[in-house]
Amino acid sequence: WKRPAHTAQPPHCSSVACVRDASRMARTVSPWPRISIEDATNSALSLISPLPPKQLPLGQLLGRVLSQDVVSRETLPAVPTSIVDGYAVDSSDGPGVYPVIATPSRAGGAAASPMSKGSVCYVTTGGPVPEGADAVVMVEDTERLADGSVRISKAAQPRGMIREVGSDIEAGEGVLSRGDVVGPAEVGLLATVGAVTAMVSPQPTVAVLSTGDELAEPDDQGPLRPGVVRDSNRAMLIAACEAEGARALDMGIAKDTAEALEERFDKAISLGADILVTSGGVSMGDRDLVKPLLQRRGVIHFGRVLMKPGKPLTCATIETPEREGKPRLVVFGLPGNPVSSIVTFHLVVHPCIRKLKGYADPHLRRVRVLTSAAMKLDPERPEYHRVMLKWDDASGSLVGLSTGGQRSSRLLSMRSANALLELPQASGV
Repeated sequence: WKRPAHTAQPPHCSSVACVRDASRMARTVSPWPRISIEDATNSALSLISPLPPKQLPLGQLLGRVLSQDVVSRETLPAVPTSIVDGYAVDSSDGPGVYPVIATPSRAGGAAASPMSKGSVCYVTTGGPVPEGADAVVMVEDTERLADGSVRISKAAQPRGMIREVGSDIEAGEGVLSRGDVVGPAEVGLLATVGAVTAMVSPQPTVAVLSTGDELAEPDDQGPLRPGVVRDSNRAMLIAACEAEGARALDMGIAKDTAEALEERFDKAISLGADILVTSGGVSMGDRDLVKPLLQRRGVIHFGRVLMKPGKPLTCATIETPEREGKPRLVVFGLPGNPVSSIVTFHLVVHPCIRKLKGYADPHLRRVRVLTSAAMKLDPERPEYHRVMLKWDDASGSLVGLSTGGQRSSRLLSMRSANALLELPQASGV
């Protein structure tokens, strides 16, 4: 309607009715603009700083991000060593029958006595190559004779089957760089060069809270009351945090009251959480109390995202100057539907955990794929369709196979998914 001039209230409308209409509009029209998932992710990442590094022992480094380069102090191998079990030879001697010098050369032992031309020396894998030898013939190409001599049946190439000095690692060579993620191979490298401790980003702490009067604990064997469901989000999100190397704090289930929510928020702060992840309570209902609490306690940076599923995704910060070294708590309010919850976690929270851990580029990997069938597009929002990626030899590309029904409450759609297919906002297929 358009208000006529000199009219204090809309025509044909009582003051009480207009107040009721305004109240209904206030509840149904969100004040938060819908932003793109890219803007949401970048906004959230801008609020995160990598945690200060700390020195940790080798056994605690798996999954951590290095905060400094690692340089070898030694040359490896320090002397020429054999790549195989076999016989050290002078390659110019060629095939034939040769006497064996008495002392073999074994890995971890002293080098054998120098060899003279026309003789051979037994050597194990990793054993020092004796002076006078310039190649090793593997044992499969030899035959030990009854008189103790050895028949060499294959000609050796000069320097063949020999690990040269420094061919693995040179002294002063960088073996790992700042920003590298420590996996099993990196643990092996650190052990190889004697780096029994390293400076790494510490483990982020993420508190996980479910909200809602309708939630029961997973161990509730029922029968459940009508309208009550077991809380799947909390266990799922805790597992997702731990899979990314974070320490997860289980904050339980908060009932739909402002007091219950505030008590759990305060507990997350006191326990030293870097991030608080909530699920539920961020939509437009009269029991959706997370956003009002965040408005009162902190700053909401975004409150809706242009995406399907997960539109109500919210990100806020609460200043915590009382916590030494942790001046703020970053809060992510995820939607309550299980699929919406885990999808928004992967797209926005996951990169933020990576940044806390010290990743130079915390963004998720993106690849182009073909679809196995035509997919209906949504003209209102981009959709993140759960798919299984498989390699297709015929097309020479990755192909995404839908996991079936994509309803945001149907967690089965995530069961076998290994990727989210980003479908554009458009009409048609």
